[in-house]
Amino acid sequence: MKQNLIKDVVQEMLPFLNNAQSEKLQEVLKYALGKYEVTENKETEIILEQDFVELFLSAKRIEGCSEKSLKYYKATIEAMIAELQKNVKHIVTDDIRNYLTHYQEKNGSSKVTIDNIRRILSSFFSWLEDEDYILKSPVRRIYRVKTGTNIKETYSDEALELMRDNCTELRDLAMIDMLASTGMRVGEMVLLNRNDIDFNERECIVFGKGSKERVVYFDARTKIHLQNYLESRTDDNPALFVSLKSPHERLKIGGVEVRLREYGKRLGLQKVHPHKFRRTLATMAIDKGMPTEQLQQLLGHRKIDTTLQYAMVKQSNVKIAHRKYIG
Repeated sequence: MKQNLIKDVVQEMLPFLNNAQSEKLQEVLKYALGKYEVTENKETEIILEQDFVELFLSAKRIEGCSEKSLKYYKATIEAMIAELQKNVKHIVTDDIRNYLTHYQEKNGSSKVTIDNIRRILSSFFSWLEDEDYILKSPVRRIYRVKTGTNIKETYSDEALELMRDNCTELRDLAMIDMLASTGMRVGEMVLLNRNDIDFNERECIVFGKGSKERVVYFDARTKIHLQNYLESRTDDNPALFVSLKSPHERLKIGGVEVRLREYGKRLGLQKVHPHKFRRTLATMAIDKGMPTEQLQQLLGHRKIDTTLQYAMVKQSNVKIAHRKYIG
């Protein structure tokens, strides 16, 4: 307890002292407090922990993080604090390592999940460090968890045509074409309204992660199918895609996922879901020679590394390129 108090005092004085002075202050405090008994106020500490988390979440909210992400951040950080039962200023690297190890063993979590937790905790403690609440982040020496590279599946041309040919509703055909030709996220698609679509330019503006706007483009086939679907509608809902049954409410992400899953099951296709269209477009674009920077802009990725994770270059083209440039 005395050591924690000394650490807190020295930390508060860091902006005003050099290294030698900080070390001397530690020595003096150790000697001066040696004859005293020190206890902590638990109630004050709990309030302080909550304040740190809320301040961090406020900072992330200003940066443009979605409420869904903020909810995940809060749950992850508070679970760690509750498990360790320590003031965040007193948490050290071994505490975080032991917490991650115990969490993985207890929940049977994948390496991806553990790395996501590590990344959130790293962001939290780095923010505390930047704001001078702590001297150094305890997660700084805990490196990214190696998860291996899994080549994720994309739709074949045959699978896409099979889905199109077996669409029983104009809405579903337009929806599949919209996802396949734009590469937009399903969450972006369900937020679109009719007047967001520019049919002359074959483009529309979507709101991506962090409420960032970007332009996406669709092909001639999508234009025709989308126009046919809108002309067939009798409702006055401004949403681009609505439910098939009255009162024709805006289609939600879950509704799109369920509908696509039904098509996959009926047609004998594996893992049919909205995000797979996005990955398919990215792979096809790279495969046909689209510059990665342009694909990054099209998909709305902040980091180009994210774009490269989506784009799985076909092995057959690697072989052709090798013969062309090397062999």
